[in-house]
Amino acid sequence: MGLDLAYIEGQTPLDEDEKEGLLIETIATRGELDEFEQQNIEQAIAWSMSRSFKPETVFTEDFIKVVHKRMYGNVWSWAGEYRHTNKNIGVDKWQIPTALRYLLDDVKYWYNNKTYLPDELAIRFKHRLVSIHCFPNGNGRHSRLMADIVIEKIFNLPYFTWGAANLDTGKVGLEKSAQSLSGAGYQRTTYLQAIKKADKGDMQPLIEFARA
Repeated sequence: MGLDLAYIEGQTPLDEDEKEGLLIETIATRGELDEFEQQNIEQAIAWSMSRSFKPETVFTEDFIKVVHKRMYGNVWSWAGEYRHTNKNIGVDKWQIPTALRYLLDDVKYWYNNKTYLPDELAIRFKHRLVSIHCFPNGNGRHSRLMADIVIEKIFNLPYFTWGAANLDTGKVGLEKSAQSLSGAGYQRTTYLQAIKKADKGDMQPLIEFARA
């Protein structure tokens, strides 16, 4: 279809058959794709902000899929569906349902037993979710929005700013969570470094970045 995508560090390339899932035939470049995805993401943010969610809803496989579909369903036909190929990150494609079930069992246990403070619980959930890499595209932005939903809707605390120290919390902070880290630069580099430390078990840098 002629979709020409350039990738930066931390982005997972799409396979050719995944590119065929593009619903907007006029998109040809990364810039155009980012623009349409962002429009869709903003609609998903508005949807999430206008609703109340309980833990028994958020911590489910169905909700994780629904959020991804809300974020990308206008752009990709496979939005909300698990990937069918292996990537340079994430568990094996066949292990996604099992890994996600373990994560959901863990986070419900953390919540019910107050194992972690709210920020750490939300960030641990986000980190495990992006590490599984459920979907062909958008896993980072999806996991950040999921963390924002957890912290605001379940714990009634301000949305994460994800390194945007000059922004107020609330709507602007939530919008920032879905879009601020898509480009190159200091902010993205700091985020990726925090992710790598979290991969080794040190969650504090990622927690601090989320509230920076």
